[in-house]
Amino acid sequence: MSAAASPALLCGFDCVARADARILILGSMPGQASLQQSQYYAHPRNSFWYIMGELFAAGPELEYAQRLRVLMEQRIALWDVVHRCQRKGSLDADIEQQSVEANDFLTLFSRCPDIQQVFFNGQTAATLFRRKVLAGLPPTLSLHYHTLPSTSPAHAGLSREQKLQQWRFIKQGL
Repeated sequence: MSAAASPALLCGFDCVARADARILILGSMPGQASLQQSQYYAHPRNSFWYIMGELFAAGPELEYAQRLRVLMEQRIALWDVVHRCQRKGSLDADIEQQSVEANDFLTLFSRCPDIQQVFFNGQTAATLFRRKVLAGLPPTLSLHYHTLPSTSPAHAGLSREQKLQQWRFIKQGL
């Protein structure tokens, strides 16, 4: 009998933010393509950069570093809820819940005190934030939370255009 392979221990990326950020976009944990390329939303079928291109001129035609600069100039921060976890593959459903270690949001919110809006890229990010982060935040922190449809290609229930229509809401936060 052979033992099943253990899920890999994965570490996410640093937060991309300037101190004057007003909006935080949170994913759950980077997928394999993103981890391999050390870039947020690197899978070619992920709609994130297409949507950012339509909303903020930070589309996939730009170099990755330039896309990040454009978002930061728009006062948008980008991060994930999960700092470290075990997961087989790329799907959020495969994250081993007991292995989840959340990112340090207390430090982020003290470093970026103007963040008022938090937009979750999908339901998993919102659920993980509620379970692993929310209770540890000070009650004086006044944030507004919004869950948007996941830009992942695994979330095929909506077309890219339908996702874009719902993501337009983010511009109201600026």
